[in-house]
Amino acid sequence: MKGSKSRPTVFVALLRGVNVGGNNMISMKSLKESFETIGFTDVSTYINSGNIIFQSTETDPRKLERKIEQMLSSEYQLGSKVVVRSLSEMEKLINALPHNWDGDSGLRYNVVFLRHAIDSEKVLAELPINSDIEEVLYRPGTLLWSLQASEATRSKFVKLSSRKIYQDMTVRNLNTTRKLYDLMKKASISARS
Repeated sequence: MKGSKSRPTVFVALLRGVNVGGNNMISMKSLKESFETIGFTDVSTYINSGNIIFQSTETDPRKLERKIEQMLSSEYQLGSKVVVRSLSEMEKLINALPHNWDGDSGLRYNVVFLRHAIDSEKVLAELPINSDIEEVLYRPGTLLWSLQASEATRSKFVKLSSRKIYQDMTVRNLNTTRKLYDLMKKASISARS
């Protein structure tokens, strides 16, 4: 239809290493304003660790990642990589979670979001794991990592942070991942009404 605008898509941007351990400190209010300045709408943040929900008429997550990374570099002198997921991608992830990820208090559940460059089941072959205490499963766009909480110091996967491949990943715990999905659904409903 001539003159009609496409409906914006709901996305989440997951920033690597922002506000972690006193490093790369950025105010979420400032970040929200920066996202609005570069043309995103209905921007909101969740907790202080670089989770930004927004809407855009651009549908290519790679283009969105580049745009956000350029803004982080120019406005905050931050060379942080970004992972962007659409609402439909997050829904597929939530539906693909193992049934045994039921909140067992003896386990930690983490979702490792993969950048496009390493998004392949082959990445599992490069990962150190201690199969006695942890499990890592591949799902498109993510690794699902569960770990016996009492044995965290024996985890080999934790040591991944010293390897180059880690620069193309960002980790969120299961509760944060589910909450982001819920917030994205609410944003989508709000946009339609």
